[in-house]
Amino acid sequence: MAASTLLPFQKKIINDTVDPASSDLVLLARGLGLRKIICSMLQIYHSKQNLILLVNARPEEEAGMGEELGIMGVRRPGLRIVGYEMGKRERCELYRKGGLLSVTSRILIVDMLQRDLPVELITGLLVLHAEKVTPSSLEAFIVRLYRESNTDGFLKAFSDQPEFFTSGMFPLKTVIKELQIRKVAIYPRFQEDINRDLGRRKADIVELHQPLNQSMQEIHDAIVQCISATLADLKRSNAALDLEDLNVENAYFASFDSLVRRQLDPVWHNVGAKTKQLANDLGTLRRLLSYLLSYDAFTFHSYLELILAANSNPAGMKQNYSPWLQSDAANVIFKNAKRRCYIQNSQPSAATQEERQAEDDWAALNEVEGGENTRTNSTRGEAEGWEPWMPKGMEPVLEELPKWSLLAEILKEIETDMIARPSNPLEPGSNAVLVMATDNRTCALLREFLSTLHLSPHSPGRHMMLRRLQNYLWWKPNLFAGTNTSAGNGDRAGVSQGKEKLPELSEAMKKKDAARAAASLNRRRVRGGSTAAATGGDRSKGKEREGAGKEVLGGISELEMEADKIAEFLTTQKPPQPGITTAGGQGSSTASTSVFPEGALMNFATDFDQATFNEHYGLLTPDQIVVVRPYGDDGDDQLLAELRPRWIVMFDPNQNFIRRIEVYRSSNPGLAVRVYFMMHHATSEEHKYLVGLRREKDAFEKLIREKATMFITIDVRNPEPRTSNRIVDALSSRNASGQVISNEPQKVIVDLREFRSSLPSLLHKERLQVVPATLTVGDYILTPDICVERKSVPDLVQSFASGRLYSQCELMSVHYKQPFLLIEFEENKSFSLQTIAETKIGKSAKYTSAPQKTAATSDRIFENTIQSKLVLLTLAFPRLRIIWSSSPYQTSKIFADLKKKMPEPDVQRAIAIGAEEEEAEAGEINALAEDLLRSLPGVTTKNYRYVMSKVGSIKEMCGMSLKEMQDLLGIGPGKKCYQFLHHGLII
Repeated sequence: MAASTLLPFQKKIINDTVDPASSDLVLLARGLGLRKIICSMLQIYHSKQNLILLVNARPEEEAGMGEELGIMGVRRPGLRIVGYEMGKRERCELYRKGGLLSVTSRILIVDMLQRDLPVELITGLLVLHAEKVTPSSLEAFIVRLYRESNTDGFLKAFSDQPEFFTSGMFPLKTVIKELQIRKVAIYPRFQEDINRDLGRRKADIVELHQPLNQSMQEIHDAIVQCISATLADLKRSNAALDLEDLNVENAYFASFDSLVRRQLDPVWHNVGAKTKQLANDLGTLRRLLSYLLSYDAFTFHSYLELILAANSNPAGMKQNYSPWLQSDAANVIFKNAKRRCYIQNSQPSAATQEERQAEDDWAALNEVEGGENTRTNSTRGEAEGWEPWMPKGMEPVLEELPKWSLLAEILKEIETDMIARPSNPLEPGSNAVLVMATDNRTCALLREFLSTLHLSPHSPGRHMMLRRLQNYLWWKPNLFAGTNTSAGNGDRAGVSQGKEKLPELSEAMKKKDAARAAASLNRRRVRGGSTAAATGGDRSKGKEREGAGKEVLGGISELEMEADKIAEFLTTQKPPQPGITTAGGQGSSTASTSVFPEGALMNFATDFDQATFNEHYGLLTPDQIVVVRPYGDDGDDQLLAELRPRWIVMFDPNQNFIRRIEVYRSSNPGLAVRVYFMMHHATSEEHKYLVGLRREKDAFEKLIREKATMFITIDVRNPEPRTSNRIVDALSSRNASGQVISNEPQKVIVDLREFRSSLPSLLHKERLQVVPATLTVGDYILTPDICVERKSVPDLVQSFASGRLYSQCELMSVHYKQPFLLIEFEENKSFSLQTIAETKIGKSAKYTSAPQKTAATSDRIFENTIQSKLVLLTLAFPRLRIIWSSSPYQTSKIFADLKKKMPEPDVQRAIAIGAEEEEAEAGEINALAEDLLRSLPGVTTKNYRYVMSKVGSIKEMCGMSLKEMQDLLGIGPGKKCYQFLHHGLII
């Protein structure tokens, strides 16, 4: 396949940016071919004499760019990827050979610090996702090292996320400063050249605004009402905070959860349980809005039932319930969600029985005469397949998503056009139909819908919904049993799990049916529920509850009883047979489904016939396939170039893909493209699409204004020299005269695993020389006597739980005079280990009136709190010092203060502690003796090499005294090992 043609505006961007004498930042609107532009620049730079490094690329981007460059003819060797599986020697050889290399930031920074990569040999850096560059990021660290030793190389940074550059305090200036660039190029969609090039050849776009049906519209409005009420409660609970950005408009976006948490993080330790519950509820409600428009009715209903089951509490503690469940809108959500699936009647009506008897008579007559059962199909749909396995009183509704029938009409229209106007082999494009959706789950649902489309001509999704109902019935009994926690009831793995455990579960439920029914009745009376509502049907004539919110919570017991009845009924039924396509099942991101040959895909459910195999199986031509794909990144441009479809169906709105279609249409003259743009009218989907367009436009306008008024004073050709702080200290008038001035730079030895954090970058920014090394003891070595073990708060909790922190502190105490434990908090988050609520619980337990209960409760709290464990740790290691740091910025300043007027650490000695270098000097080691040594108590993976360096053999170790053993292993481990060797005891 030939490479796609560059458009004039893309060539202009390349010509303006490719100059190796300048460093540029390119901000491009999404969907305009950023990957194609970067690959074209890499093609220009490709040469053995050049060493071009691609930084901050994701694995899928590396694979996509490698494929794109291969199509362009950049081969032998092309783009090579440097990963963790590549050894140090192999990386050094690649660096010296030159060419195009994609390197992860962590590997690149270590190789630059260790001089495995000669920085002066780098021709240029291409930094992707420039919006993620911060003062503490590894990319900023890489650029600083790059400019210290190389002032002739170029740097090109790219980004297609303009919204990131408009949030916070001058993010554009921050990125420019950290990347040390002088030129910023901004290319929005409304730029003159782009607008002219994409406006010459426009695709035929058919906009289809599908309204919601009544039940879905009521659920949608109720969810929006719950979001508004939850936001109002959150603002009332935190009146001192600036929560203006928390509105319903922003709540539609996936980034809203992080926005809420970012606003509450600084005071997270002060907020109560109610505020935390409200923050979690906002995420749940946002997902409900999305699931309503993308999930089938049974999956959405089962997800709601899981939420209700998660809020079930036999103790009746109301504070554990989500507040929105107690609103009137919640009652509307749950009732309409159930009504979309089925309704329940205690007794089938006489008319219904007469109709079914008449239908059975017609079915028997048609069977005798050999005709088709048209009466049954028209009246009862596909009743014969599902009626035996449905409980009494359950009438299926099987409401389909409105877009499904619209998609079926679109495919029929496309098929009619194909027949009416056959394609000419000389014309560009193919008759393949491309259907694009939001995610893989929606694509799997559409594939199943298309594969069963021909089975129900009058109701396209009925066959699939019947299978969903069957799966739902086999999933429902496990709702409260804990055997199936998946919200997607259509997941075949969950259904299979339910089938395997169902007989045992059903027997248990049968034995406890009476007891659980009585308990459920008591709970309903406590919550104010009516007994008549136990059937859960919408036609129940029971008395209404006092409040709709209480009705939802009281429905938990009714939900349990309904699950029990279904489980009891299923004991008399056979498990459902596996269908053609799993409901909501997983599939590859690229799949082709033929919908035009009638019944072709149904052969998966029938017996194998060799005579018809070639007719229904084999490779399909592009004229007979429908490709269903989720929206992706710039790889979608390659999909369009390879498939060359003339019909594109956008099942969900996506502004990025619309621009990709514009570029695809403009790059292929003479290709007629028709796009069907589907959108739910007057819903959050439409609002989110329009708000996304407006946000991007406002972001570009703000960036253009900021660029026009911004002053750039950085001179990258003359970087500031990195002088030693010791010279400044020696020249200070406060210091005593006669002090010897040392030009040796202050250095910190850093464990390689610590480069996942931002602290090494900030230490380098603090003018400390960072030396990466593989350390066995500690994370940071500041001086010959100071060793620091760094722990974030989550890591601190896990280390206490596993006991790893104790052994780490023990090793530091053995080998260093001044061991330190650094507890580092995250920036802009609460500087506290314990929340206010936990403190109140401890105080209430301390001052309770019952003496026995006080002692028991106090002991329990004392053992489980982090503060008490830290006290025990300091008692066990008296020389251990604890550093409390509010952020990595504060840590870098603390380290600089600790190193003042102190000797520098020895890198070889720091590595030798742990005896890692002894393995090379000792030559071949007896593997059996090593395994025996590691099996001894007190000998761990951290210190066994050190023991091997000090002790010649196991026999010599057995002859050591208790004091010698404790000097070797530490007090506790040494005593444990000595007792085991001499007395056979493990203490």
